[in-house]
Amino acid sequence: MADSQSPIVPGLAARIARRIAQGGPITIAEYMAQVLTDPRDGYYMTGDPFGRRGDFITAPEISQMFGELIGLWCLDSWQRLGTPENLLLVELGPGRGTLMADALRAARLMPGFLAAKQLHLVEVSPALRARQAQTLQDTAVEWHDDLAALPEGPMLLIANEFFDALPIRQIERTAEGWCERLVALNPAGDLEFALSAPSAACALLVPEALRGTPPGGVIEISPAALNTAAEIARRVAAHGGAALIIDYGRSESAAGPTLQAVRHHQPHAVLEDPGSADLTAHVDFAALTTAAMTAGAEVQGPVTQGGFLKALGIEARAEALLKSATPDQARDITTARDRLIDPDQMGTLFKALAVTQPGLGPLAGFT
Repeated sequence: MADSQSPIVPGLAARIARRIAQGGPITIAEYMAQVLTDPRDGYYMTGDPFGRRGDFITAPEISQMFGELIGLWCLDSWQRLGTPENLLLVELGPGRGTLMADALRAARLMPGFLAAKQLHLVEVSPALRARQAQTLQDTAVEWHDDLAALPEGPMLLIANEFFDALPIRQIERTAEGWCERLVALNPAGDLEFALSAPSAACALLVPEALRGTPPGGVIEISPAALNTAAEIARRVAAHGGAALIIDYGRSESAAGPTLQAVRHHQPHAVLEDPGSADLTAHVDFAALTTAAMTAGAEVQGPVTQGGFLKALGIEARAEALLKSATPDQARDITTARDRLIDPDQMGTLFKALAVTQPGLGPLAGFT
């Protein structure tokens, strides 16, 4: 019997439907935000979606080499910054903490870096914070809900597969004009996509480079991603530092919908059973570049993930690991290396972008 003092809260789909019934259709960005971060049933708030038993595998979970090379990138960047004695080492959306654990292990090469770094993780999920605390149990960590809560100071920031999960809006060009794609209810009360009426407000959202998109074309914008890039840029421009953004997406802005849902490593309907699947969209690196430069920072890249990791020495690191590997381990190392750098796997679709203080000069992986 249910506790009479604990009211039953409807499931996420029902709450979204009720919200729409009461207030009208919502933007895709509003839908994504609720699906991913709803305090009770949000996808990232209640469990661990990573790994083979989850819904997707990120680069740090594929191989220790990825995080180790990021650690070496941090050491090199710290030196280029002049080895500040107090350094904010920040990760956005740290997952299980695997990347940071591997990076800090590689950073043992420079004890001065470990002494200087102050580790800050930006993570909204209580479940993932607990997992990160377990992974990084030997390291002092401060957690934050957002970038705004970070202290000021020289900073190295890592954002691996963070921007792709930030909410997007979709604007479609019709014969009557630009309309926004919304999430609405059909007559049966189920979620469905719908179009707003054409408006000048929708037209203003379209980047200048994409205003020639023909009727039927869809463009995606992410105000959340642009605001985040601008905030990172303002911080490194004002206080020194650099940020490394790695994600999948386009080097140049282009039309075409990329919003997708993934569950158990398979495609899933975006509006089906909200909260049960990950929602992501391709990152527009050209838009991030413009936002960062407008906010006062300099930008390097984007370069392909394969090119970036090769420049950092992934092939040499794999060869070193293979020398003491068993046959099974050797197969895993080779498979992981290829998955990270091959053009037909993650090597080309994934890009790396650096946002830096003015005048810092070329960073490792971008020369």
